[in-house]
Amino acid sequence: MVNRFSNFQEKRMYIFGELVKRYWSGQLKDVNDLNDLAQDIKEEFDFEDNDIPFIKDHIRIAMGLDPSGSDGFKDELDLIKNFKEVTFPVVSRVDGACEYCEETDCKSIEECKYEAHIYKRDQGPVIVGDKCLSCGACIPSCDFGAIADKIEFLPLIDLLKDDKTDVYVTVAPAIVGQFGDNVSMGKLRTAFKLLGFKDMIEVALFADILTIKEAIEFNHLVQSEDDFFLTSCCCPIWFNLTKKNYPNIFKYMSPSISPMIASGRFLKKLYKDVKVVFIAPCVAKKAETKEPTLKGDIDFVLNFRELKEIFNALQIDLAELTPNDKDQASFGGRVYARTGGVSFSVKTVVNRLAPRRLIKLKSKKVDGVQDCKKVLDDLSVNDTIDYNFIEGMGCKGGCVGGPKTNIEVEKATKYVNDFGEDSLIMTPFDNLNLLKILKQLGLESIEDIVENEEMFNFLTRE
Repeated sequence: MVNRFSNFQEKRMYIFGELVKRYWSGQLKDVNDLNDLAQDIKEEFDFEDNDIPFIKDHIRIAMGLDPSGSDGFKDELDLIKNFKEVTFPVVSRVDGACEYCEETDCKSIEECKYEAHIYKRDQGPVIVGDKCLSCGACIPSCDFGAIADKIEFLPLIDLLKDDKTDVYVTVAPAIVGQFGDNVSMGKLRTAFKLLGFKDMIEVALFADILTIKEAIEFNHLVQSEDDFFLTSCCCPIWFNLTKKNYPNIFKYMSPSISPMIASGRFLKKLYKDVKVVFIAPCVAKKAETKEPTLKGDIDFVLNFRELKEIFNALQIDLAELTPNDKDQASFGGRVYARTGGVSFSVKTVVNRLAPRRLIKLKSKKVDGVQDCKKVLDDLSVNDTIDYNFIEGMGCKGGCVGGPKTNIEVEKATKYVNDFGEDSLIMTPFDNLNLLKILKQLGLESIEDIVENEEMFNFLTRE
């Protein structure tokens, strides 16, 4: 009885892959087609008739919709065709599997014990929305599919097929190496264009912009040995953990938006009526795009595991493609993907801006929710610390350790470091692509990132 639910993460990707194939080819037209899909999944994995509501909820979530617990489809396809955004909650509980779980302790609850104990055991986990950091660690920890995050690709398909709509894809720097040793970033760009995207942009380019902003802020705010500064640049888990639980420390955090949000804002300012899709290694980025002050900057978020299934479903052989290479970002922007990357990049710019600065940047780099929480606890009670720039990453190893990556952390970190070293641009200050963007917006120098009030506000959360 247990076997039909076990290894459900792979089964979930099969469900998603079938949705992609059928919707892309026009085979999903009405409720009957969705019912046929549910029956096919039931037979493929030897599910029982009473599992149909569970299967249909996973189909709904794979379409970007909320689970309903119903055994009947209604207007799901109409909703997809008229979708403007995928809404909260990102992570949902799915009924129907927990009763077959033989684990004494729920692994999903255990994964979240450092996230303020957001799950409670009662025939499975209960998600407390205002405490959940949307880190996504609970999802792969549940082998039975009782927890899942919405997949945001089906609403995107019609946009990709619409010749009147330009859709750009921006990719997190952790993407390098995620699709095989022989799949370069240039081949990924070609693949995205085959899907219908206008172009692929490295988010590391916008990390370069945010690096300069935070370096200038550090120089302004850290003037004595007692001052310190928290980066907000990269990780929404780190940002929300601090904001929700440490208001006394949050006031020391940079107000900067993330490179992901910056990529959407800049592209939408440069090009009229475009859509922007972000490719991430995590679940938390899906939640970040739905924050009230950030809504509309990024239209959809996909993760590496979902993207792999999309390529497989549409039979795109990445290794065989002709690469379309562009050098868009600096070494510093590219290594944002691993622990210590933000600190390294900001320090290079601080040293460039003020080489004779008396108070040097001394970084503290932490990864994983447990260690992030520990450093914030220390900052709350200690009067003296031996660092003044704190970088927190919610996943072990940084973004390369996200819950939706395709390869192990060590291998991914090496890919990121090598890709950074391959850049012809050493630091954000040397990035002529950045200067070109600023000039298109009427700015004359890199310093205008903070000295120009309109641009400063453009790069600020609130």
